[in-house]
This record gives sequence, structure tokens and C-alpha cells, in this order.
Amino acid sequence: MTFKDDLKNWEREKIWRKYCGFLDLSVADFMEIQDHLLMNHLELVSNSPLAKRFMQRKPNNLKEFRQLVPLTTFDDYASYLKEKNEDVLAVKPCCWGHTSGRGGNFKWVPYTEEAIEMIGIITAGLMILACANSKGEVNIEPGFRVLHNLPPSPYMAGILNQILTPQMGSRVIPPLNKYENKDFEERIKVGFEIAMQTGVDVLSSLTSVLVKMGERFSANQGNMKFNWHLLHPQAMWHIIRAVYKSKRHQRGILPKDIWPLKGLIGYGTDTAIYKEQLLHYWGKEPLETYASTETGIMATSAWNKSNMTLIPFSCFFEFVPEREWLKSQEDNTYKPITILTDELQPGERYEVISTSFYGMPFLRYRLGDLIKVVAIEDNEAGIHLPQIIFDSRVDGIIDIAGFARLDEKMIWQAIANTAILHEDWSARKEYEGDSPILRIYLEPKETLD
Repeated sequence: MTFKDDLKNWEREKIWRKYCGFLDLSVADFMEIQDHLLMNHLELVSNSPLAKRFMQRKPNNLKEFRQLVPLTTFDDYASYLKEKNEDVLAVKPCCWGHTSGRGGNFKWVPYTEEAIEMIGIITAGLMILACANSKGEVNIEPGFRVLHNLPPSPYMAGILNQILTPQMGSRVIPPLNKYENKDFEERIKVGFEIAMQTGVDVLSSLTSVLVKMGERFSANQGNMKFNWHLLHPQAMWHIIRAVYKSKRHQRGILPKDIWPLKGLIGYGTDTAIYKEQLLHYWGKEPLETYASTETGIMATSAWNKSNMTLIPFSCFFEFVPEREWLKSQEDNTYKPITILTDELQPGERYEVISTSFYGMPFLRYRLGDLIKVVAIEDNEAGIHLPQIIFDSRVDGIIDIAGFARLDEKMIWQAIANTAILHEDWSARKEYEGDSPILRIYLEPKETLD
């Protein structure tokens, strides 16, 4: 059954167990699921031409798998995937999507039907967790309204949205079939115009967009230009309610006054940094997720909107400790040692290595991400699995003479701490003579000395 059917027919307790039950796993349970899904996957893909490029025979167990298969990067797959060569794949994909890429070079990724089905289950869990305030709470109904600014297909997020929306039973705002060819700004504008009439249950957006919208509301003190959409009875009701709330709190109108949300899902490396601002503008702490086009959704925060927990059935996880990663950066012939989820240590940083499940192609794949383990479990929530945060991209680290290693999140936090209102920023390492120096270029919202 689909999530839509489950919401109609099942008890809330059963729904929670199906979609969010992984949060009750022990580490031993987690590892057992990982091992089982990995061996099933290897049985499925081992005879495919692409898999044979990395392993001459099917490994009999996890130890053999880690010994036989080298760590890989997208360059190892690019010549096959950029041409969408399905003959080398173990399972015919039901769709192809791509990342945003760099310099116009996209990473094309095939998704199997079974992988899409699992992403649908994980996505339903995210919706439940975003709207929950306590463990076991399922606070959404069939037809729940989702306002988003996801990119259109062939970006993977857009393709998945198209495929999963009918299964989720949600009302997507703005409708994908009408507005996916509009530019980003237009889709956001239309989405909020429609939401003025329909209301919103869940808002899913790039965090920086949510913060900018909140700032815009505050800067304008809630003043709205006339728009025919505002004459709709529901829109007028939303405005009247928002004015009342703002007057009662003696402040300008904020987005949370117009759209009282059940759940907020933020994505982007800055989500954790701007939690307080998101709560101020939108009235909800964001559910933070960790995902990639190549592997899907790998981790999520729980109902308490704190740190993230790895999802055992998204992919097989290995981790390169930071000291090993640094050695591989200094010597590209060095083969770093990996550890498994049950070996993670609190306070340490790791490069993420993922192996696909469900017939997808990536084996021991270096995602290029660094995560930090902040705790071995969440005692307050009763979650007995490692708690992580996204730390940085491995290719987004600026090394200053080996003395300081600065990443995007670190610089973003420093800029946010200045409280300088700005549009955007960029950072790069430059040189003054032989001395390296970090320069930050920041576009302010107002004239500054």
C-alpha cells in the first residue's frame, strides 16, 4: 500500500512503526539490516558489466567486499552514466536524473523502481517527523498540502517529486505539471500566491530562501502590494488572522502569521546555523535531512529536530576517519582505511562512503562529504544510534598553511555571528607575496563603511 492508503486505513501507531521505526533500532539491529541489504544487493549486481569493473567475483561476506572492491568516485562511472548506457547496469532504471554539477558537467544517476519505492517510504517518514512534536505522533491527514521550491526534472529532486506525489497523496504547491518550466523566482511567487488561498501544512525549501523571505517580511513590516489573489475569501481570512496576530504581539506581520505550519523541512548546509531565525519567521524548527542525488536520503533529525540519525535501508555506510582522509589528500596513491557505523566515535569527523542498494550502481562510493559524530546516541529522545551533523564538502575546505582548515559551514557561521545583513558571500584563498590569506567577498543589503 502507498502512504496515502496507510493514512486512510491504518492506526497511527502502525504508521509510525512502518515509517519511523528505524529510530528504535539498536546499533546491532542497524548493522544486521545493513549487512543483509548489502549481500542482497551484491547478489543482484555482481554479474553486471559495471560492477565487474570493480570486483572480479561476488564477495561472500562483508569482509571480502571491503577487501575486493576499491573506493570509487564518480569519474569511475562517468563514461557509462553520462551516456545513459543501460546495458552495463544490473537493473534497468525507471528514470534518470542529474545533480546540479559544476561548470555545466552534470552527474547523471539511474534510479531503479525498488530504489524509488524505498525513497518514497523514507520521504513519508520525513513528513511524519517534520509534523511531530513527540515520539509516535502522526499529525498529518490524507491530502496534506506541501509548499515547495524544489528544482524541476531532470534534477533528481524534481523527478522524485513527480513520481512520489501520487503515492504520498499530498497536494503539491505549486502544481508541478503547470509550473515546472517557470524560473525559480516565478515558481516561488506563484507557490505563495496559491498558498494564500489553500493554506499550507508542510513547507519544504532551501533554508537560505526561507531566511530571505522572512527578512523581506520584516523589512516591509508586513506591507503587501495589491494582488487579485488577495480577494479570494480564504486569502482575506489568512490576512485578517495575520494582522490580528501581529497587532497582538506588537510587531509586523511574519510568515508564520499567514501560514501556521505543521512541519518545516529545510535543506542546505546552513540549516543548523539558521534554526533560530527559521523558528522566529516560520514558527517551526526545521527537520534537517542529509541526502545526495547518488544515494537518496541518508539521514534525518527526529521529532525533537536535533541532530541527525542515519537511515539503515538507504545505502551501506562506511566512513573514512579524518586522519585517514588527510593522508589521502596529501598522497593520492594512499588507500585510506574505512570503519563501519558501529565503530563511529563521538567528536570525530569522517568522510562518507556509500554503497548503493536496490540494484543501483555505486560501490564504495566517495560522496565527497564530511560528517561529524556529535554523540553516540540521543539519550533524551531514546535513540540508540550515532547522532551526526553535516560538516562540509571535502572539496570545499580552504587550507591556510596547514594551520587552519576552514569549510563553508564554518565561514557561514562566522558571517552569521556578525549580524551583518547580506545577500550572499564567497570565500577564497589568495596570496600576498608568499603568504596565504583568506579573503571573504560579501554583498551587503545596505551601504556599509
